[in-house]
Amino acid sequence: MNKKRKILVIILLVGSTLLSSFAFYSYQVVYTANLQIDKEDTYFYIPDGSDFKYVQNSLYEEKIVNDLVAFSFLAKMMDYDLAVKPGRYKITKDMNNLEAIRMLRAGDQSPTTVAFTSAKKLDQLSAQITKNIQITQSEFDALILDTATMESYGFKPETFISMFVPNTYEVYWTVKPKELLDRLKKEHDKFWTPERIKKAENLSFSKEEVSTLASIVQSETSKNDEKPVVAGLYLNRLRRGMKLEADPTLIFALNDFTIKRVLAKDKNVESPYNTYKYVGLPPGPIRMPNIASLDAVLNYQSHDFIFMCAKEDFSGYHNFAKTYKQHRINARKYQRALNKEKVYR
Repeated sequence: MNKKRKILVIILLVGSTLLSSFAFYSYQVVYTANLQIDKEDTYFYIPDGSDFKYVQNSLYEEKIVNDLVAFSFLAKMMDYDLAVKPGRYKITKDMNNLEAIRMLRAGDQSPTTVAFTSAKKLDQLSAQITKNIQITQSEFDALILDTATMESYGFKPETFISMFVPNTYEVYWTVKPKELLDRLKKEHDKFWTPERIKKAENLSFSKEEVSTLASIVQSETSKNDEKPVVAGLYLNRLRRGMKLEADPTLIFALNDFTIKRVLAKDKNVESPYNTYKYVGLPPGPIRMPNIASLDAVLNYQSHDFIFMCAKEDFSGYHNFAKTYKQHRINARKYQRALNKEKVYR
């Protein structure tokens, strides 16, 4: 074999070896598992304004990526370094670079949830709502505590809390404050079906008035099976032109939610929420009522009770009465039980 032929063979062998090595490395870069190696699925968060360097650092610091160089090489080949999108992304066990980069580049987020159960005032709501999303409490407070915002959705400051129907809602982590509020308004409108609206009309109530009475019912009892009875009692009082005389409205007016025992002096507080002074419903809900309480008002139990008092066994249930005489008997039982437990306030 002459010298030139030997050189050609060597070049071909070296080239073939290099090509095979490159092909093998390329395959590894693209298809070999490189994220969450032998770990459970996790979520990777990219905040607004983040760049590719942030993604690299976070993947490394959170120990999500095994070979950062391989990931970065393919990411740049696929132009992901120029197309970083914020979001919450699910990184599955043994995910390869190609799968991860395609997901991140497309902004294919995994949804999260916002959930809230109840709040006595609007400023207590943000902590629940913003728990699983990028929005901060202060950002959401700035929006929902603004009178102009309330009016833009058709509510007054006293009734705006009734727009929020407690539930669990699926959203994206990157949802914006106004976008989220729009979504919650849609959920409010969805809750108020034609059937529920018709029931409110039969009571001669607006949706906000239903929410107001429901908030009192919920404050009186946590027992869902008792709520329709309590709702029926307060409707009886309203229809007879009687004052509601609901202790929770006094506690709201006093702005002291630690009170466990309402005293006679509390009934003198000057407030439109003092239902011992003023006939009718207060100006708005005294808390955010849940769905069970709202439906308890719309599907109230018809009966002749006009008085109620907590049971002396502290079960959370109530004794109901048709006459003031029977009510006084029930009230004395409960007062004796409070005294026995040394609950004076």
